[in-house]
Amino acid sequence: MKPRHKRAALIGGGLAAIALATYFVLNAFESNLVFFFSPSQIASGEAPKNRTFRVGGMVKTGSVKRDNLTVNFVVTDTAQDVKVAYTGILPDLFREGKGVVAQGKLDATGHFTATEVLAKHDENYMPPEAQHAVDQAQNTIKTLK
Repeated sequence: MKPRHKRAALIGGGLAAIALATYFVLNAFESNLVFFFSPSQIASGEAPKNRTFRVGGMVKTGSVKRDNLTVNFVVTDTAQDVKVAYTGILPDLFREGKGVVAQGKLDATGHFTATEVLAKHDENYMPPEAQHAVDQAQNTIKTLK
């Protein structure tokens, strides 16, 4: 084999290794990517079924129902509601009428099962995604009137 052919084979092998490494990195990135959806987006069908994502908004007043470690509550952006079920210990700051972001999956019936619940950390804070979703829903309601 001539040196020119060896060099071409080495360059081709290096490019193939880089392409394979890029594929594995992008595949791992896609499987760990978690998107945020508001209750209005979920109601309109934009959220994926059986794939992990986050939903955020306010915990609807009067919606929290506890059954041992399972807690059922409703997340709202003032326009639409999403029923959420979570099994585990909730954060100490979880309250009705306060901001929350829940991560989990939406099943085929439209029921959201959370694997993680994040609550706000003081009375003036709401997660940016949840605040944006609430503001957007309120703007939509105002334009429809």
